[in-house]
Amino acid sequence: MTETRRSITTTCKSFFTLLTVFMMIAVMLLGIPGKAEAHAELERASPEANTRLDGTPEDVELTFNESIESQVGSLEVLDSRSNSVTSNEPVTSQDRKSLKLQLPKLGEGVYTVAYQVISADGHPISGSYVFMIGNPPEGVDASAFDPHQALGHEGHSASTQLSTGQFILYAVRIAYYAALLFAVGLVFWSVLVRKRSTLIEETMKKWEQLAMRALLVSALLYVFIHSREILKDYPSSEYSRLFLSTSIGHLWIGLLVLAVIGFAVLRFSRPFKLIWAAAILGVESWSGHAVVFKPKLLTVLLDFIHLAAGAVWAGGLVLVLALWFSDRKEAGRFALTFSRAALLSITLLVLSGVGMTLLFLPSLKYLFYTSWGTLLLIKTGVVLLVLVTGGILHLRTRKGELPTTSLLRVDAGLMAVIIAVAALFTYVSPLPANEPVYYHKMGEDMHLTLQINPNKPGVNQLIARVWLPDKVGEPKSVLLRLRSADHEELGPIDVPIQSFVDKELTTFDGYIKTSYKAEGPFIPFAGRWIAEVRVMDKEDNEIVRTYEFRNY
Repeated sequence: MTETRRSITTTCKSFFTLLTVFMMIAVMLLGIPGKAEAHAELERASPEANTRLDGTPEDVELTFNESIESQVGSLEVLDSRSNSVTSNEPVTSQDRKSLKLQLPKLGEGVYTVAYQVISADGHPISGSYVFMIGNPPEGVDASAFDPHQALGHEGHSASTQLSTGQFILYAVRIAYYAALLFAVGLVFWSVLVRKRSTLIEETMKKWEQLAMRALLVSALLYVFIHSREILKDYPSSEYSRLFLSTSIGHLWIGLLVLAVIGFAVLRFSRPFKLIWAAAILGVESWSGHAVVFKPKLLTVLLDFIHLAAGAVWAGGLVLVLALWFSDRKEAGRFALTFSRAALLSITLLVLSGVGMTLLFLPSLKYLFYTSWGTLLLIKTGVVLLVLVTGGILHLRTRKGELPTTSLLRVDAGLMAVIIAVAALFTYVSPLPANEPVYYHKMGEDMHLTLQINPNKPGVNQLIARVWLPDKVGEPKSVLLRLRSADHEELGPIDVPIQSFVDKELTTFDGYIKTSYKAEGPFIPFAGRWIAEVRVMDKEDNEIVRTYEFRNY
């Protein structure tokens, strides 16, 4: 029993001795001033943030102040559509402090460098910054289709949605578009059909004259009404500027001249007819949406093909219908030729339409943002019905059977719907209109105003105004960060705002105002964005406000 007590006593003494030694060591460690543990931070970047380069850098290289994990993390460069510019993998340096990514040749534009790495101590590091190459073109939205800009007029918004107030303009636009396709289509068919009967010859001459008259009248009405719409509430002296000093005015003059010449062209040989048809379709292509998109030549060419294919189909169908009421057997023989050309025309319409849509829209989601997208979806559905109708018509003619009256009526009705929809959606902007950001938030601890203008992908001016209570004083620091809500994996972009003398007289009793601004390509691509303003007062109390906005 005594031995047991001694053993217990010895064990307790040993335990207390160890505990005492441990506590002494802990006190000593706490009493020694030590170096604060710091996480890895980005120390240097090449190319540097917010710089403009003349050409493509060979690579992007990020250098950190501590080692990073070589097998974990990412580094990528995104273009103005938020697509990665290369599939190359980043390479870590031997000392594991640098990360390098080889780049292909890049064109002019705004590029985003986004990185996510893990430091040697397991701390995640992420961030983003932008750089520019050359002089990137201004972002395209609905304002790019506003003819008021060419005249320097303010206070007019671009046409992005259909409105009842513009009903007459749209009705005349439909009539002009139909007359254009019919006139050009009939000219095309007068060239395509070399061996034709007397009836076809007489029918062509009759309808060509009617189509040319309709084209001239509708073109005059369209130019007159559209110019009045543009110059509404402006003096009549502006008309000379519109027609003589703007590209749209020059194109309208060319259109009217070609519409007048069309009557004489009907008497000329085939080459002259083709030149006239190509010229008037070229004028229409060059005055539409295609001209403001890149690459311009490709978008205009696709629009030209789209119009030419539509003209062949529309003009041929008019001839079939005209012949049907004169001589059904003659109409049946011509329908065999027409059905082949119609299927080719519809195929070209679909292919060129898809190509233009992909070039016009950053993503197919934009189909649901404007009336342009709605009209295009309607047109697509009707074109599918035309393909079915055309297929049935082609099968009947191949079997030697005549087209039925109901089939021709359906095809004509679908053609009328397509022409009406096409006339509208070639006038309405394919892109939404960007609106400047203006956010104001009141609060007992802080008032905040955030402005982003013009709120387009690319260069913007960003202004933050902060009001803190008089007893708090001016802020110690104000940070503005932008985060992509569509790409949450990307780190924030720090906007280098600087204080400035603000001439705006907005004041609040009991508060002191400070203003900050920056200008640069801090919104590198379109989408949903979150602006984060972090305000630190002199006592290191931080107030954070966030605001979500979007651009197109």
